[in-house]
Amino acid sequence: MDYKKVVALLAVGIIILLAMVMFVGPGQIFNALKTANINYVILAIAIQFVIIWLWNTRWSIICNSLDIPHHQLSLFAMTIVGLAINDLTPSGRSGGEPVRAYLLSKNSSAEFKKTFATVMADKLCDTIPFMVLAIFAISYLMFYLHLSTALFSLLLIALVVFIIALAFIIYICINETFGIKAIQWVFRQLRHFTSRDLDKYEDIATTSLVGFQSSLLYLMNDYKLLVIATVISFVVWFLELSRVFVVFMAFGVHVSLGMIAAVFLVSSLIGIIPILPGGLGSIDGVMILLYSLAGISSSISTAATLVERMISLWMVIIIGVILLPFFGTKALEYVESS
Repeated sequence: MDYKKVVALLAVGIIILLAMVMFVGPGQIFNALKTANINYVILAIAIQFVIIWLWNTRWSIICNSLDIPHHQLSLFAMTIVGLAINDLTPSGRSGGEPVRAYLLSKNSSAEFKKTFATVMADKLCDTIPFMVLAIFAISYLMFYLHLSTALFSLLLIALVVFIIALAFIIYICINETFGIKAIQWVFRQLRHFTSRDLDKYEDIATTSLVGFQSSLLYLMNDYKLLVIATVISFVVWFLELSRVFVVFMAFGVHVSLGMIAAVFLVSSLIGIIPILPGGLGSIDGVMILLYSLAGISSSISTAATLVERMISLWMVIIIGVILLPFFGTKALEYVESS
């Protein structure tokens, strides 16, 4: 990880966020923050930890399916570290997956390609609820906020591109022949830019892919596992929406779960675009804009968004960064090289 780049991008995101605050009015936002009911804020924090626990439970079930030994507390810490790395790296919220697989491999002595298969299966189980809710979100915004045809088309295109990219990745993961051809194509392109002998690395990538695919296919054929993991994913998404609902309750504002789902999912789609760490600035801006369009005052929209992001983004980053050194210097070196 390029720490200078991360810090620079975080600074850009913070500057964008500060610009939004200045535009709305710092005094109005501060007055809104003072009215927040701390009990609801604490409840929202508790919901966030339940969400992380459920993510951890889903990953644990997948690990059990491949007989990978693990301790729940260590796995919980790995989950938080992975989430923190995802938020710190502008890589479409996927930078933490290899780190999780690496940490699990070192703590369980299982092969990396096997642990990476558990992480990918864990990620894939999140996609079905995400796509269902994303389709609902775009439809809800279209009819509730009367979005223009252009904006609706833009959101629809973003969703379609996401689904196509996901389908392509899944196909590479489960189709050995296509996956090998994809690797060969990538290395052919690399040879245009370097004179180094890449045959060794191509062989390693091909061997790792085959081993990874066998483990992932085994998991994908375990229908009971897929059902349980997908149900957990739906529960997690519902709790994510509930957390936002509780944050608005802290400000004495009642927002329908439909509206929250729409805003949350659209902002999540925006957050997938690898521009700034954690979608800082872009996600916040979309949330503030859409809540304001729904009739909530800009000061409350901004204050609620700041509290929500403090819980779902900054709290996780801080805890993850604190926990990472406990996995040893090699883990830090791995993150630095990723």
